[in-house]
Amino acid sequence: MSASGRSAGKPPRGSRIADLRATTVSVPLEAPLRHAAGAHWGRFVRTIVELETESGVIGLGELGGGGQSAQLTLESLRPKLLGHDIFDTTALWFKILNPTAALYDNRTQIHAALDFACLDAMGQMLEVPVYDLLGGKMRDKVPFASYLFFRYPDAATGSGEVRTVDQLVEHARDLKARHGFTAHKLKAGVFPPDYELRCFLALAETFPEDAVRIDPNASYSVRDAIRVGHAIKGLRNDYYEDPTWGMNGLRQVRGAVGLPIATNTVVTNLEQLAANVRDPAVDVVLLDTTFWGGIRPVLKAAAVCETFQLGIGVHSSGELGIQLATMLHFGAALPSMQFAADAHYHQLADDIIEGGKLAYRDGSIAVPDGPGLGVRLDPHKVARYAGLYEELGGYPYDRDPGRPGWYARVPNEEWADPDDASVPAVR
Repeated sequence: MSASGRSAGKPPRGSRIADLRATTVSVPLEAPLRHAAGAHWGRFVRTIVELETESGVIGLGELGGGGQSAQLTLESLRPKLLGHDIFDTTALWFKILNPTAALYDNRTQIHAALDFACLDAMGQMLEVPVYDLLGGKMRDKVPFASYLFFRYPDAATGSGEVRTVDQLVEHARDLKARHGFTAHKLKAGVFPPDYELRCFLALAETFPEDAVRIDPNASYSVRDAIRVGHAIKGLRNDYYEDPTWGMNGLRQVRGAVGLPIATNTVVTNLEQLAANVRDPAVDVVLLDTTFWGGIRPVLKAAAVCETFQLGIGVHSSGELGIQLATMLHFGAALPSMQFAADAHYHQLADDIIEGGKLAYRDGSIAVPDGPGLGVRLDPHKVARYAGLYEELGGYPYDRDPGRPGWYARVPNEEWADPDDASVPAVR
């Protein structure tokens, strides 16, 4: 018998799933964030999953969006999940992501939330951090880049707008002063490419010793992506992220510009990763613990990337503290981490975990050392932000509240006007 009480070859007693609970919350942002497909309307809507084992251990998971749809999906999966042993992870993958069923009902984020919760519960039962379940900790902290967005003003305070070059530079300076970032990422694809190029060049000039990266969210045409790529070649670029859409588009930009190309849009599963190995379009694969279906799937993908000497980045899909913890444990377990990770986290006004938001120190966040994911829910915060969700409901991620009737195109042909200083009321 080990010190944890687990017999060799057998899971601990009480490791089967006894109950599942899903709670959708709406957590405020400092200001509404604009992106190529629409906007985050002043808040992140996330669904928190609590998985309870027969022994009373509660593992935590998180997925984007939610509300009734996520809760109904989890409820429909309940017969498959109740009684399932949390250590039986391969069977869980096929229960949730059977390849035939997935053609009609993409449950990848649901599986990710359950993967997080199972690992969290395992770590608690074995009294070890999740990173020990992943092969051990290679680093004590994970570095992050500032994630810079064009922003609408906050409806309540009127502050927080990022629209002009000067506002962007000042926002970046503020984040660097508060959090210590030494890498900076601009989320582009909102304004015309030439204007965003001016913004990016100003950012690089402001921080000449820091690394920079620009992400047009796949919205530029191949022609514009090549033109912008040539204009930024002399900067300290980490990579050029998703400048245009599709593997062949990225392949054309890569061949014409000569910058390392990164993606989180066209390599999001192992089949696509294999296609990129056979006929390279991207040099850096941005792995997302939610979009890939969990921490273990991204570790599997990371092993393939390392085998073929592809770069690896940690992608952010708009996290609260639970998903951020999965990113930290994943980052801790990576043998090599060439690039600072992405995170929307510093754009949040609050969190739903005990102790409030995890703190940045010198541009990094310490990896939690407690058992499991190392974070626990603050029940008062969960109740508060579940109430806010009930009050406000969800919002269409693919719509821009300042541009009624507009829909994104790929490539985009109808850009916002950077000189339009109108202020929509957005919560």
